[in-house]
Amino acid sequence: MSVPPDDATRGFSRRSFLKGASVAAVATGGAAGAAAANTTVGADEPKRFGPGEHEVELRINGTPTKLTVETRTTLLDAIRERAGLTGAKKVCDRGACGACTVLVDGEVTKSCMLLAMDAVGSDITTVEQLSADGTVHPLVRNFVACDALQCGFCTPGMVMASYACLRRNAAPTVEQMRRDLSGNVCRCGTYGRVFEAIQRTAQGGGK
Repeated sequence: MSVPPDDATRGFSRRSFLKGASVAAVATGGAAGAAAANTTVGADEPKRFGPGEHEVELRINGTPTKLTVETRTTLLDAIRERAGLTGAKKVCDRGACGACTVLVDGEVTKSCMLLAMDAVGSDITTVEQLSADGTVHPLVRNFVACDALQCGFCTPGMVMASYACLRRNAAPTVEQMRRDLSGNVCRCGTYGRVFEAIQRTAQGGGK
């Protein structure tokens, strides 16, 4: 009976094959990891800010405005305290009432809920823009004509939400107005007259 030749005598064994495969896998993984690391190093990382004040540039009502803010400063505080635009009101300071509403890139935004640094690079529109350069927007005129303001705390935010509503729908229905203004609270209950002001503006009134 013949004895099969030993694997070692052939210069190749199952053990040596597995060891060789393991070494190749480790080498391949290491090369891939190094390539990934090199790619990561070359990628642009977002700018980081530490504690303290930093200078940022916000584009407010079409004008680039340099402000010094802390990393925790909200857009509302930056607009009111640093830019001197006090139209947006600081009422609840927790995103519940809508009195601080502004538009950020055309979208209704509660400025007390957004950090100023997160608004860098965006277009910010405040209620002051609707009466800039001596030209009063028809919506503002119609708020007055329809007596759509009482104590005044909600008015700037209500105007901005109404303005966004008209930008979204040239002739909004009552249901659309209710939806678009659902984030704005009027403690005086003047919603009906706010709707009148929006409808009057949509019909061309107040010019």
